Amino acid sequence: MFSDSLLEKLTAVLPAEQSRVSLQDEVAQLFEEMREGVFRYVLSLGLHPPQAQEATQEVFLRLYAALKRAEPIQNRRAWVVRVAHNLALKLRVQQSSQAPFEPDIEARLASNDLNPEESLLERERMLRFHRGMENLSEQQRRCLHLRLEGLRYPEIASVLGISASAVGEFLRRAIVRLRKAAHE
Repeated sequence: MFSDSLLEKLTAVLPAEQSRVSLQDEVAQLFEEMREGVFRYVLSLGLHPPQAQEATQEVFLRLYAALKRAEPIQNRRAWVVRVAHNLALKLRVQQSSQAPFEPDIEARLASNDLNPEESLLERERMLRFHRGMENLSEQQRRCLHLRLEGLRYPEIASVLGISASAVGEFLRRAIVRLRKAAHE
């Protein structure tokens, strides 16, 4: 019914088509697992929310393109965060101004389940926390955000281009400063 050459062509095309589908599935799965964390991270680097959304999507598009070109990516999670980091820094330079922390926005996002006294205490706690975060160095903030997103020291080191021991020292100093701010 089919000629041998047609069968050979079909079998040659099918694995390529299946690998493209599995590649799409793999990137889609990674997107589902990491998108919120990547979004929060690029926000923490100073992007406005609409830019952060676009940057998050762009990172995963770049991952798909890189995998389609068969670029060797050993640790895809670290690669995604490193690309997000570099893209966010590039976009932040283009962004005209960085929006400062606004306590009113935080208050509107707070849970309505709290009574007025609990709400006030929570707001004061958040203000102390944000003041403490503002007192951290840029590198300490970056290390802390990446660690909170679940990256290990070597992955953070790879993203930021520093040693794993430097990551540990930045995190130690950040925690000391945040504890001090919490008790003030």
